[in-house]
Amino acid sequence: MASRLLLLPFLLLLLSSITTASSPHKGKLKEKLSHLHFFFHDVISGRNATAMRVIQAAGTFPKSFFGLVTIMDDPLTEGPDPNSKPVGRAQGMYAATAQDELGFLMAMNLAFTAGKYNGSVLTVLGRNQPLHPLREMPVVGGSGLFRFARGYALARTHWLNLTSGDAIVEYNVHVMHF
Repeated sequence: MASRLLLLPFLLLLLSSITTASSPHKGKLKEKLSHLHFFFHDVISGRNATAMRVIQAAGTFPKSFFGLVTIMDDPLTEGPDPNSKPVGRAQGMYAATAQDELGFLMAMNLAFTAGKYNGSVLTVLGRNQPLHPLREMPVVGGSGLFRFARGYALARTHWLNLTSGDAIVEYNVHVMHF
């Protein structure tokens, strides 16, 4: 019985040391707020398309394109000019999920390839109504310097070709991360 009583404090001490050893950054990490500003170039038309329609529903939803699914690997740049400095890629998909207006479910990774955030990724998942002047979508995670990220992305259409569907969208992303 006495040996069991001695074993309990030993096990508690061992468990405490394991917990402390498994979290080397305990007390050292500070959460930061970062603001990122860039332009997203969604090119559906032409030989150098960066977005491809992969599913088009057979139904009749001319106003909303309901059922349309598009896969993208769109460039992100510092400025609205497609030839401005590249900062990353928006890789993912958007699906027309609204029947009465143009509304997309956006699921994308913003993979940064230059500057301070090179190699880091933010993940955005939310509703995008591209014909509205300003849209807000949640940032639901990230990796690299954006590990444990949370925040929001504000999207504003800078240019839209209604015939081709090509667009340049300005993004302001506000994100909390470690």
